[in-house]
Amino acid sequence: MTQMNEPNLYELESIDLNARDTRIIYSTSGFTGEPNFNYKDAQREKSFTGKEIRTQNTEIGILVTVELEAVPDLKTLTATLLVPGINLEDSASPFKTILLLTTNRTSIAGPSLVKGPLQTYEIVALQGTAKSVLS
Repeated sequence: MTQMNEPNLYELESIDLNARDTRIIYSTSGFTGEPNFNYKDAQREKSFTGKEIRTQNTEIGILVTVELEAVPDLKTLTATLLVPGINLEDSASPFKTILLLTTNRTSIAGPSLVKGPLQTYEIVALQGTAKSVLS
């Protein structure tokens, strides 16, 4: 039986560098054994570890979500990276994917006071490399 060679490090950047100039480094298990997610765009630079990173296995790949911003009684901004399944042939494999930026509009009195859509979305096309590295 052949063992799959799955990546544990993903380095990505926006395809259209004018689109937020986004860069992401996601490691499924860093030096501490916990996942790490580093996010940078034209407006912010943030790092996340462990339970700050939420993952969900789906039919279309793994959704990796972090909260970029929280403004009480106004909004939260999350970034969700779609990570496809990848079987590495060599030590690295190029791939393309998307990042979904979701703005959740909030109100101190609950969602019924928010008029219009509660969520708005922005999609950022990404390209990069999946690698398998020793931690």
